[in-house]
Amino acid sequence: MATTALERSPRATLATLRRDPRDLWPEHAQRLYGHLVALYGEDDVLPTLAASWIAHQRSANTQKSYARGFRIFEEFAREHGAHPMAVKFLLADTFRLYLETTPTWVRVKGGRRGEMVRTGEPYSDASRANALSAVSSFFAYLDVVSDDGVKNPFDAVARPYIDPDYSPTPGYTEQEWTTLVVTARDHHRASAYRKRAYALLLVLYTCCLRIDSLLNARVEDLGYDKGHRVLLLEKMKGGGRKKKPIPPVAWDALQDYLDGRTTGWLFCTASGGQLDEPAVWRLLQSLAKRAGLPLRGPHGTKGDAITHALAKPDARPDKIQRWADHKDSRTTQRYNRRKELLDDSPGYALASDVAGALAHSEA
Repeated sequence: MATTALERSPRATLATLRRDPRDLWPEHAQRLYGHLVALYGEDDVLPTLAASWIAHQRSANTQKSYARGFRIFEEFAREHGAHPMAVKFLLADTFRLYLETTPTWVRVKGGRRGEMVRTGEPYSDASRANALSAVSSFFAYLDVVSDDGVKNPFDAVARPYIDPDYSPTPGYTEQEWTTLVVTARDHHRASAYRKRAYALLLVLYTCCLRIDSLLNARVEDLGYDKGHRVLLLEKMKGGGRKKKPIPPVAWDALQDYLDGRTTGWLFCTASGGQLDEPAVWRLLQSLAKRAGLPLRGPHGTKGDAITHALAKPDARPDKIQRWADHKDSRTTQRYNRRKELLDDSPGYALASDVAGALAHSEA
């Protein structure tokens, strides 16, 4: 399919270089490039520009989520006979409606490997907001790199409202967290992975980490600074580096798991490869089932850590904000408000009065 605004620069520029800069693109940029080349061919500028835009994002988590959102948009545009870069406002606004009503892809139970069918629930508010944000970011990027400028068709498209104080992820109490950690240490279905599961949970929780940051860490990133055992993180959300002190209980569990290993991924597979997020999701789901706790993935761990830290009598919100790597104190306080909305519900007092009245009526 032909495009007009950006046909000149990307491929002509790459052709004049001695080395192809695409070789240095991060994983999610290269994957998106391969996916788009298979659909549009190498002569179309879309694969190069879309992958370059993904490579431009600071964190691996943003690269992953934006690439996922762009794939949804690309499939929509192709189904409507439009080149993604030629979409105007009317079709962009239709994409918003498409996200609200279209069933999502799910795996076919008992089907062939990778077999998918559109029978899932429509996209959630968060998924729709991410997809719209991703595509809007792509057009904003085109406007910057284009010689002629590109009007962003998503500027006027309404986004779903996401309540910052609401989270669908169930929270654990401190006692429930202890139960989960003990289950990982003593009752993991595969005894060979108990040390890894135990150490992973403790480091994730006591260091208040995002799961992608932890999984990108290597053993070589462990160190010592001013009396503290630390983990040096280089792939933080939004970019930048951070030293995270590792408390003794987590450090001891980590050293027991590493068993003298000094190189490689901090948390790895049996063959030494990088442990991925789906594997951690499966681990936490399995542990929660065995512990009799609500099911959830690893992203709720950081929220629990912040909530529990804020509940301490001597809590310092400013220190917790820095520990949580939040640039805005309001982000940290949202976890406090989520807890208060439950703990301070007037419904408990009403229910107590009703229960007392019911018991009196039965007497």
